[in-house]
Amino acid sequence: MTAYSPDATDWRILDVLQRDGRASFADLARAVSMSPSAVTERVRRLEEAGVIQGYAAVVDPERLGLPILAFVRLRYPNGNYKPFHDLVAVTPEILEAHHVTGDDCFVIKVAARSMRHLEEVSGKIGALGSVTTSVVYSSPLPRRALGQ
Repeated sequence: MTAYSPDATDWRILDVLQRDGRASFADLARAVSMSPSAVTERVRRLEEAGVIQGYAAVVDPERLGLPILAFVRLRYPNGNYKPFHDLVAVTPEILEAHHVTGDDCFVIKVAARSMRHLEEVSGKIGALGSVTTSVVYSSPLPRRALGQ
């Protein structure tokens, strides 16, 4: 796969859209000093190139009754990952799962209602291998927009 090489205008468009995915083409056009039709074409190209993969709302899990955030590291005992993928598919508390290098095979981001709930979710994951759980105290940088 060839990497897309955005120019400075593309980066400005991406910056605005990463901060506000609901920005209108008119808003984008003003931000980059271009016509709405030119900006629309650039956004279409970024989408077709797979640089922009979609648009989504950023949701606060705590406001939805999931105040506990944790990272669960899983040491998976074998190379058959199907049971892991099956568990991820049916466990809504799992927000992210990353296959990583090192002693642990997976790093999994989990949201839970309570410590007891986190223990239940960690137990399900632990049925697949050894787990280590780290509870998040705070997130000084919960997400960062990609930039140049």
